[in-house]
This record gives sequence, C-alpha cells and structure tokens, in this order.
Amino acid sequence: MCRYRGVVSLLLVCLIGPLQAIERTESREPCKRVVPTKMPLFGDTHVHTRYSLDASTQDTRTTPRQAYEFARGARIGIQPWTDEGKPLRELKLNRPLDFAVVTDHAELLGEVAMCQNPELEGYSSWQCRLYRRWPRAAFFLFNTKSSAGGRLGLCGDDGQHCKAAAAGPWQEMQQAAESSYDRSERCEFTSFIGYEWTGASENLANLHRNVIFRNASVPALPFSFVDDPTARGLWNALERDCLDQDNGCDALVIPHNSNLSDGYMFNLTDADGVALTDADLAKRSRLERLVEVMQHKGSSECFFGPGQMEDELCAFEQLPYDKFSGKFMKLTSSEPEPNDGFLRDVLNDGLLLQQSKGINPYKMGFIASTDTHLGAPGAVEESNFPGHGGAGEPASVESTKGLPDDLEFNPGGLAVVWAEENSRDAIFEGMQRRETYGTSGPRMTVRFFGGADLQRELCVSPDFVEQAYQKGVPMGSELAEMAEGEYPRFLVSALMDPGTMDSPGTPLQRIQIIKGWVDAAGEKHQRVYEIAGNPDNGATVNPMNCRQSGEGYKHLCRVWSDPSFDPSHNAYYYARVVENPSCRWSQQICVANGVNCSNPGTVPEGLEICCSDEHRPDIQERAWTSPIWYTPKES
Repeated sequence: MCRYRGVVSLLLVCLIGPLQAIERTESREPCKRVVPTKMPLFGDTHVHTRYSLDASTQDTRTTPRQAYEFARGARIGIQPWTDEGKPLRELKLNRPLDFAVVTDHAELLGEVAMCQNPELEGYSSWQCRLYRRWPRAAFFLFNTKSSAGGRLGLCGDDGQHCKAAAAGPWQEMQQAAESSYDRSERCEFTSFIGYEWTGASENLANLHRNVIFRNASVPALPFSFVDDPTARGLWNALERDCLDQDNGCDALVIPHNSNLSDGYMFNLTDADGVALTDADLAKRSRLERLVEVMQHKGSSECFFGPGQMEDELCAFEQLPYDKFSGKFMKLTSSEPEPNDGFLRDVLNDGLLLQQSKGINPYKMGFIASTDTHLGAPGAVEESNFPGHGGAGEPASVESTKGLPDDLEFNPGGLAVVWAEENSRDAIFEGMQRRETYGTSGPRMTVRFFGGADLQRELCVSPDFVEQAYQKGVPMGSELAEMAEGEYPRFLVSALMDPGTMDSPGTPLQRIQIIKGWVDAAGEKHQRVYEIAGNPDNGATVNPMNCRQSGEGYKHLCRVWSDPSFDPSHNAYYYARVVENPSCRWSQQICVANGVNCSNPGTVPEGLEICCSDEHRPDIQERAWTSPIWYTPKES
C-alpha cells in the first residue's frame, strides 16, 4: 500500500516501491536518492542524554533534541559548566551522521525526571536531595536499587509516581525523534525512537539491551528491567505491547557489552533461573537480529589471552574485567575469559544448537556504536575525544587537565546499514535482514557476499555488486544449499575511509575472513584467514609524534573460497577489515602535551598514566561485517 502524499510522490513510490520491496509503514515524501543496490548509511544506535541517571549525575545537560541536532552537524556544549551555565568545552562532528537513536535508560527514567523537575511529586524527597547535592552517591544508590529490580521509596506504592514521571521524558524523546527526522525528499537524516533496557544478573553481569522502534508507533512507556528482570520478560512485553498491536509497531532488540556479561548474556537459562523454551528462543531470533560488537566499553568480538595466541588482533580494546562492577569492586569480578560472552564463541554456540536442536537463536548481525553519555552520537574521533562517561567522575576544571576518560575506554564505533534510501523503513529493514557492519570509528565502505557462483574476476567487474546480489547473498544472510561438489565463495570489497580535508583517512592494511564451525563430534572451531592486503607491509606509527609511515591500500577486494570447506559442518563466516596502525586517543593527548616517557620532566601532572604499563599508544582501527551462515541440509 502506497502511503506517500501527493500525486507525483504516489507515482514515484508505487513505481520504485515494488523494485525495492520495502514495506512502507509511514507517510512521508519519497526520497530523491534511491539506490537499488543499496548504500552504506553511518549511524549511532546507542546514545544517552540528560534523562539517563549515569549521564545526568555526571552533569550531562544535553537534551534528546540536542543529541539529534548534534548528529546532524550542530555544535553542543559539554561539561564542565560555569556557575552561569556556560560550557567550558564544546563538541562538533567533522561529518554528520545519516541516522541516530537516543536510547536513554528505561530504568530510573521517572526518578531522574522527578529529581530535575520541581513541579513533580518526589522532587523534595531525601533521595532527590541526595541526587542534586551529591550526584555521585545517588548514582550508586539509585543503580543498586534498580539493579535488584526494585524502586526507591519516592516512587510510591507499585511505583506509580515514577511511572507517571517517566511519561514526560518518554514523550520528549519521541517528539525529538519526530522533529529531527528529515521527511523531505532530501532524506538527509533519520532519527529513530528507542531506549535501553538495563538489566543485570544476580552476580552483577551485564544483560543490557537497546530497543529500537521502526516508526512512531511505540508503547505508552518503555518496558524496563524493574518491570521484569528477565530478557524473556522484555521479549514478551514487546510482543504484547508492540508486535501484536496491529498498529504498525515493530521493534528490534540489540544486546550490547556481552564482553561484560560473564557469559550470562546468551545463556539458555534466564536471569530468574528458568530455562528458555524453544518458543522463547524463537522470540529471541525474531527480535535480537543484531548485536553490538564494539562500543565505548570495549570490543566484544573475541578474547585474547593465555592459550589464545592465534589471533592477536583480539586484544583490540579488551577490558581488564569480566563485569562492569569489577571497575568499582574488584572482588565482584575477575579477568576476562574466552567464554565470557565474546561473540565468536557465541556464534559457535549457535552452530552447536543448530546441530543438536535444529534451531540457532544466535544468528545476529554486527553493528557498533558509541554508548555516549554526553548526548554526542558519532563522536568517535581519536583526535578529539572528550570522553563518553557512563561510569567515571563528573568532569571538572581539574579533571580535564588529565585524560578525559578512563584509560581502558575508547571513543566507540559506528553502526553501518546497507539500505536503498535514508528512511526509517529502509534502514529498519536493513537491520532486520542483518545487512549491517560495525566499525571502530572510521567510515570504511565494506561489501561482503557469499555464494557458490561468485566468479573470481568479480572484483574487476564494473557491475560486481549487481552480480553479487544476483549470484550470491549479502552479509547477514544464509547461504543457499550447496549441490554436490559445490563450495562457497566469498566476495569482500573494502574502501578506506577518505576522511576530510583536515583529517585524511588511514590506508587499509588487510582483509581477513573469520570462520567458525562445529564438527560432527560437536567440537567448536575458529580460524582466521588472511585474504587480501599484507599484514607485513611495514606500516608503522611513531608514538612520539603520531606520524604514520609505510604503504597501505585505498581499496582491497578478493573472491575467496574456503580451502577446508566440509558440507557436513555448520559454519559461519565474517570479514574483518584492518587499517594501518595509528595513535590511540590517549596517546594523541600525551603527544599534544609533550609527554616523553624517557624524560620524567616532560610529564605534566595528571598525565602520568601516559607512561604506565597499561597504556596502549597505538591501535589498528577496523570494521566487522555481519556473518554469513552455512547450514547443512540435515540440520
């Protein structure tokens, strides 16, 4: 059904719509730019503003509307603030985003609103007085209560006061998304309505998930961990309050920071100790189409440590603890281990379930995002990182003399969706079909296809994308059944981030394909294949001045076939694109302040950490495509 306004718009959409096969769920002008073979749209699906407790107690004052304006290229002020309310720091993106989602925490949404608004009941409670005078203490008190699935006394019986207070911020979040969405034919920016469901297990392991809605049809209030402290409860609520409402409501759930889940994020037993049924797993498969592979609090791709030396690139932005509580209370946490929720192992678990039960609930595509707590979506530049917050101390004049964030954190990444146009329906469908990838910040353009009929000369064909769609399947898909004697081939193409006039991009070093599979005995395996570029190209970065040297690539492409393919094995494949080395954000600040660790006299107060053993001066930025799965016929 064509729901566009105007005769010309109606004709255009009715002509283009069937070609794109996009289901139209909203009324808007058709996009002037439509690419049937899809274009990469860069965004951020994990953004916190003043209505999240952890952001507000760090003195973040950015509103949801300002966050969307920032994503579109506007300048915002960030803490610390003067007594007159003027920011001492400002932030602006070098390049606007194509889309963004404000995902303030559903938990404590009403409590934060009550403590900020004198007109709301509860403003004068002792808890709110604590919030306003000692915000750091309130951060721990409020979070401790909500993490246990409870509410503070100011909420009243059954939490009715806090639920009522949450309606205001929820409406503001919706209005901000609606007013920021470009419904003109230019289609320059798409804003989605969303929130974060912030859960934890009994041992304080992370179970956090972001919820994104397709359009303006959303539930009356976001469903929180306090409403039901299980992932099953969230899936059921979204099914009841959204999917089954017959009003166009649709949603996606994106787990994040499985690296801090101690293995609980993807357990077959829920947080209440009840085993998930096949029906529960089916709901998970329907809703949890994507997973966050990278963000401010580390990478969740894979583990690096003793006994795991075969892939040193897994050491990229790996946190030193297995639960976020370990940052504050060492006794509640330990060092990370391979089975703590790293996604390669989770994908392997899905293959094992496919083999044993005939169902794989872990067929998830990859994205990345920032988890910014400054209301600054897309602020991923290593050269201008102000910190993202969410756990550290509120910024002050004194604190800004050192590093702006804790050393183990990073600027986060970007979500990339292949879509025909920049609209809610097109992007949401791209997420649903998992035709997505994540980057650690750079804007690389990456294609990944699989199929038995992909020809080796495709990389030099001017219409390689059209042929790849015709003869294969894109990232996030499942390979068609292989005939006897056939084997899968994979096309990977990557263009380096061109950067800007002021900040050119970094050349590519190599492309890898990561394969995971389960053999007939039920043993899980992983292997990394170097397929393009050169890991020994001699490219380096000088940590003393951050100057890069050595050769690299503007474009890499190859059609590769699996030399060890076994048609009886369940398997997945994804591509990892790696840049030449560059200076990490922390090292760039150390260099800018003249730090020379061989001369202690050059180390300013507050930057001693530049010379610590924990400091990693260089990184290799990267992108991860969504996997492509192969399932034997008998599975």
